[in-house]
Amino acid sequence: MSQQRIEVTLAGQKITLATSAEHEPLLRAACTLVDEQIQLAINGGNRSIERASMMAALKIAGDLIKLQTASEQTPAQSHSSNPEEIARLQNEIHTLEDQVDALMQSLSLPGSPRPIVP
Repeated sequence: MSQQRIEVTLAGQKITLATSAEHEPLLRAACTLVDEQIQLAINGGNRSIERASMMAALKIAGDLIKLQTASEQTPAQSHSSNPEEIARLQNEIHTLEDQVDALMQSLSLPGSPRPIVP
């Protein structure tokens, strides 16, 4: 991976960072997010860039922890987002529906329902 230098602006200061072409979009997006959070902290009354930067870091870390906690608490949802598992479950549902339809037809005649006897 070859490194390249990019220039970004954080809290009104231009900063040069090294990154690969592959990671540049993510780094730029991260810088935009951090800059937005620093600006919110400054607009909220933090006059020091250092303090605003710490507040932004804490806010972003809190958001990350919240997302990690939520993903740990819902492993079934991440399991069900597997396309192969979804297709398997859909096929199983269709098979069960066909079996129920076949049983319903064998257990009752049109116009004269019969009791279901085991």
